Amino acid sequence: MLAYRYLTEADTAVFCHKVTRALSQGWSLYGEPSYAFDAAEGVMRCGQAVVKEVDAEYSPELKLSDL
Repeated sequence: MLAYRYLTEADTAVFCHKVTRALSQGWSLYGEPSYAFDAAEGVMRCGQAVVKEVDAEYSPELKLSDL
């Protein structure tokens, strides 16, 4: 199964570490990153999709961050 996650965070080093951690766990970048203003929080937010081939069957209860 190809698992998909979309990582988001405020535009800080925390976002870069979140993506780097996913890459170190075998996830691969998928598509272009996004960057948008979060008016509710008053900050810029980054987003990046990642994918990973896993030996599992899909279930809504599947916790993708544990793959």
